[in-house]
Amino acid sequence: MKIADRVLKLRELMREKGIDVYIVPSVDFHQSEYVGEYFKCREWISGFTGSAGTVVVTHEMAGLWTDGRYFIQAAKQLEGTGIQLFKMGEPGVPSFIEFIVENIKKGQCVGFDGKVMSVSQVNDLKSKFQEDIKINSDYDLIDMLWTDRPDMASSKAFVLDTKYCGEDIQSKLSRIREALEKENCDINIISSLDDIAWIFNLRGNDVKNNPVNLAYAIITADKAILYIDDRKLDNSVEEYLYENHVDVREYFEIYEDAELISSSEVVMMDFNKTNFTIYNRIKDVVKIINRPNPSNLMKACKNEVELENLRKCHLRDGVAVTKFMHWLKNQVSQEKITEMSASEILEGFRKDQDLYIEPSFDTISAYGANAAMMHYKATKDSDATLKPYGLLLVDSGGQYYDGTTDITRTFVLGECSYEIKKHFTLVLKGMIKLSKAKFLYGATGTNLDILARQSLWEQGIDYKCGTGHGVGFLLNVHEGPQGIRFQYNSQRLEEGMNVTNEPGVYIEGSHGIRLENELIVQKDLKTEFGQFMKFETMTYVPLDLDGIIPELLSEDEKEFLNNYHRMVREKLSPYFDESEIDWLKEYTREI
Repeated sequence: MKIADRVLKLRELMREKGIDVYIVPSVDFHQSEYVGEYFKCREWISGFTGSAGTVVVTHEMAGLWTDGRYFIQAAKQLEGTGIQLFKMGEPGVPSFIEFIVENIKKGQCVGFDGKVMSVSQVNDLKSKFQEDIKINSDYDLIDMLWTDRPDMASSKAFVLDTKYCGEDIQSKLSRIREALEKENCDINIISSLDDIAWIFNLRGNDVKNNPVNLAYAIITADKAILYIDDRKLDNSVEEYLYENHVDVREYFEIYEDAELISSSEVVMMDFNKTNFTIYNRIKDVVKIINRPNPSNLMKACKNEVELENLRKCHLRDGVAVTKFMHWLKNQVSQEKITEMSASEILEGFRKDQDLYIEPSFDTISAYGANAAMMHYKATKDSDATLKPYGLLLVDSGGQYYDGTTDITRTFVLGECSYEIKKHFTLVLKGMIKLSKAKFLYGATGTNLDILARQSLWEQGIDYKCGTGHGVGFLLNVHEGPQGIRFQYNSQRLEEGMNVTNEPGVYIEGSHGIRLENELIVQKDLKTEFGQFMKFETMTYVPLDLDGIIPELLSEDEKEFLNNYHRMVREKLSPYFDESEIDWLKEYTREI
C-alpha cells in the first residue's frame, strides 16, 4: 500500500474500534531511541525514516511531529502522503499533545498501544484534558494492518568480561539496592535496555548498532529478575546468570508480575522510560515513585577500567578514521567515490582494528548540500558522487569490546568558497572553546553550551540540535543523563562522564559542517572557591586544515589546535607507514 492508503486503512480501523485520535510514536516497548525492525510502526505508517517523531491520525488529518535534525528530510519524505509536518520547537507549533487537546471533543477517544507510550506521556495527556475524554491503550492498530511485519529480534546474548567493564554484576546490584534503601523503595522496575545491559553485564544485537537485548528487569533487596526470551541465552550465559543468582523469566511475564506487586511494597520506576501498560497493570493502591533508575547515573560515570579501555579504543578508532582521511584525500580525484562507497571504505578500516564488532550507528556520509540534513542517510537514489571540490561530512562510530566511539569530521575535497571556510572555522572555534572549558563543579551542560555556539551566534548562525551527549560503554551511542545543549539539562557534569562536543553549521541547499570529538570530565584544581573541572579529549583524528582560515582563530585557539594535532601525530604515527607519516605530518602541522 501507498502511505496515503495505509492512513485510510488506519482510519477505518479507528472507526471500528471507536477511536477518534490515534498516536503512533517511534519507540519500542522500552522507550528506546533506536528500535528493531519490528517496532518501526511510525516509519511504516508515514514513510519518514528518521529516528525521532510521532504520528497523530484523526478522521480528518494526519500529522508528523519531529525535531530540527529532521525538518529537511521529513519534508521530502512526506511529499504526496497527505501527512502534515509539524516542526517541533518552532514558534507557534503545538506539541502533538497540545494539538490533540486543542482538537478533540467531549466524549471522544484517544487511542494508542500502551506498550509504546511512556507513563510520562500518558499522564501529560490526561492532565491536559479539560472535558470527558476517553483513553484506549489496548490496541496496536498498526499490527492489524502491517501484514508483512518483521518478527521481534532474537539475537544471542553474551557476557561482557569485567576486564573491559571493570565492575561485576554483584557490585552493581549492591549499589542499586543501597540506592533503593535510601529512597525507602522495595522494587526497581527497569525497562530501558541499556540500563539492563549495564547492570547484568550482558550485550546482544536486538537493535541494529545498539548491543542490547530486549528485556525487562526487577530488582529487590533479595532478588534480581531478568525477563528475556530464553532462546537468546546459550548454556554459558544461563550458567553465568545462575551463578550470580539472577532469576530468568519469560519476556512478557513482566506484565503478569506487575499485577502481583503487594500493596505494602513501594515501587521505583522512571516514568520517562517505562511503558504505560506496565504501570497500568500495577494495583492503584501500590505506591509508585517516579525516579531515574539508579543505574542511569552509575552507568554514565565511567570507572577507571572503562576509561582506560575507552582511551585505547579511541586510539584504534582514530587510526581507522585517519587512514580513511588519507585515502579520501588522495583518491577523490583519482577514482569514482560515492557517499555509500566512502562509508564502506571507512567500515573496512574499522574492521582492521582489534576488538571491533560493528558500527555504533548508521554512518552519515553526506556530500555537498546533503550534509545540510543533520541525519542524512545515503540511499541508492540519493548516493552522490564525490568531486574534488566542496565538503564531505562523515559522522560515524564503532562498537568495540572495549568501548563505543562517535566522531564527526568534515573533509575538504578541494576548492570551496570563502563562506564555507569561514563556517568551518567558526565551528572549529566553538569546538575548541568547549574543549578548553574550565568550570566549577555543579555546572551542567546547559551552562557550557554557549561556548560552542558563541562564535556562530555572533554571525547570526545556530544549529537546531544539542551540542553533545553521553556515550555508552559498548552500549548506545546516545546516553544520558548528561548532555550539552541549549535546552535545559539539570544533570551536573560528574567526574568520569564522557560527552561529545559537536557544534555545526547547516545551510539548506548548500552545505553542512560538523566537527565532533569525545571528552572526559575530569577534576582540575581545587581552591577556596570550590572544585574546578575540565575536559580531556580522547578522540585522535586530524581536523582538516584545508578548511581553516587561520586569521579567524585567536592565539589561544591556534595553540590548542597545534597541541591537539601534536598529540594526534604522536599517538597515531606508530600505526602508519612512512608515506602515511609524511602525509600525517602535513595535516597535523602547526599553524
